[in-house]
Amino acid sequence: MRSRFGEFCSLRITATAAAFVVFFLSVPFVPRSEPLAGAPRAEPGALRRDILSVPSPQPGVMMRTTLFRPPGPGPFPLVVINHGTTQNAERRRMLKAPDFDAMAQWFVRRGFAVAVPQRPGHGATGGEYREDQGGCDDADFARAGLGAAESIAAAVGYLRAQSFVRRTGVIVVGQSAGGWAALALASRAPAGVRAVIDFAGGLGGRSWDRPDNNCAPDRLVAAAAAFGRTTRIPTLWIYSENDTYFAPRLSGAMAEAFRAAGGPVDYALLPAFGDEGHFMAERAGSEAVWGPVVERFLARLR
Repeated sequence: MRSRFGEFCSLRITATAAAFVVFFLSVPFVPRSEPLAGAPRAEPGALRRDILSVPSPQPGVMMRTTLFRPPGPGPFPLVVINHGTTQNAERRRMLKAPDFDAMAQWFVRRGFAVAVPQRPGHGATGGEYREDQGGCDDADFARAGLGAAESIAAAVGYLRAQSFVRRTGVIVVGQSAGGWAALALASRAPAGVRAVIDFAGGLGGRSWDRPDNNCAPDRLVAAAAAFGRTTRIPTLWIYSENDTYFAPRLSGAMAEAFRAAGGPVDYALLPAFGDEGHFMAERAGSEAVWGPVVERFLARLR
């Protein structure tokens, strides 16, 4: 669908995002460890993984979640990786499960359990889509990010209660709209979350499918500043020189606005990757590029 809202997400189509919901009041944190919701179902492949159903903020809607774990019972530190989105309802309905196998394997090799939830309004998860940014003239990117972050908080809160997960030190990672949602989550001081890693995060990119043409760039920068004012945990922002959704001058302006407002930010602009740097986080082999940056960031958290 070609629209003036702008295409930017990891699906190579229009990014949209979220209706605002009062955040932590509606997130179903589980106060004690209990069996994972839904029966785990192992999938074949080189990387062992289980498919789980994890409670979402919407009653009766379970998030389809892919779980990767190192050998042994744990408890392991947790990484939650979050996908992008699209404003096209039919395309959202047909979306396959998020595929971050290479990134998940990178973290598993370093001792992390990794969860990749599919948020409500997408694919097999179903449910209501609460990630609508509105039109370009009245785009509310902060509200949109918080709507997506609500689902991430639900996944984090539930998984932290499981016996194989450490209750502290959670790392939230996101790509595109998922990266923007991770920054929104950071602004709400989520319990147990140690840091956020944002890969090519933002909303409203590639308006009218034109490279380097954001729907409402000033609003995006202002929303980054709004997140920065209440963020106190470390954040790492990773972008590439050939990201045509969020070009270096825009991603740099967003990071600077976040920093100027008081948010801790480590901004890394990496060399051009492939034919479109926006999708670097999804590509096998990209860990050779971003891996050293993330490794240094994680080392500083210890």
